[in-house]
Amino acid sequence: MIPLTTGSIAEFYIEPMIEHVGDVDVMFHFNTQLAIPQGHPPPTQLPDEFHNYVMVWEIIGSHLPGYVYLDLRYLLTECVDEDQYNAVECDRGTYGSHNFDVAIEKVHGPARVVIHPRDPKSLSTDTVYCIRCLVWPSQAAHWPTRHRNYDWPDSAIVDRVVSNGCDVVGVAHRQCRQDEWMSKNQ
Repeated sequence: MIPLTTGSIAEFYIEPMIEHVGDVDVMFHFNTQLAIPQGHPPPTQLPDEFHNYVMVWEIIGSHLPGYVYLDLRYLLTECVDEDQYNAVECDRGTYGSHNFDVAIEKVHGPARVVIHPRDPKSLSTDTVYCIRCLVWPSQAAHWPTRHRNYDWPDSAIVDRVVSNGCDVVGVAHRQCRQDEWMSKNQ
């Protein structure tokens, strides 16, 4: 599991910070999963953080902009002798779900809010599970050029974000939350 601290903890540079922070936000992805844009070939090289066995999910667009589905497309196995990953194609139709059977305090968008029962004075933790995508997907093509209030983030930051790929998080659009399948898989 690869964690990334996000939210106010990552954004504040004030000392003491604790009085300005209400919770701890942590995104994480497993080093055994990766997403690729629809139609992309499976990668043959991956950053060192990835495991020697990786499930590759293909990003499939939905009828709503910015909302996607993940279809299990490839299984990658690292071949150390050749310094690359070999791919085996999977049968289509195995979709990623963001429903977890874990005890959580509440769900807020893609975040699962965890309150530490042994120390009620401690900060709650918002955890967001994501799947790393090393390439900017076509489903997010509009994001770099959309209107930005106050020119923030600036174009240099937008370029840096796009060049680093994205993280796909599980959350259903409000119009789809009542649908049993879409509420779990969007």
